Amino acid sequence: MTRLLQLIGLAAVLALSLLFAVVAGDYAPWYFAWIVGTVMIVLIATCGAVLFETQETSRADGRDAGF
Repeated sequence: MTRLLQLIGLAAVLALSLLFAVVAGDYAPWYFAWIVGTVMIVLIATCGAVLFETQETSRADGRDAGF
């Protein structure tokens, strides 16, 4: 169920981004690129934090995370 909610959330973000791209159109493509770039940086940093936390938890439990 959690995966489904994540997928729905990501689909909503994608739809909102596409709507923003259509509205911005030719007037402000740099603004759209700035928003998308900022979102990507935040997502990549979050993924890195999750990976680090998983590795630290596995190391503390004495098992190999396999990363």
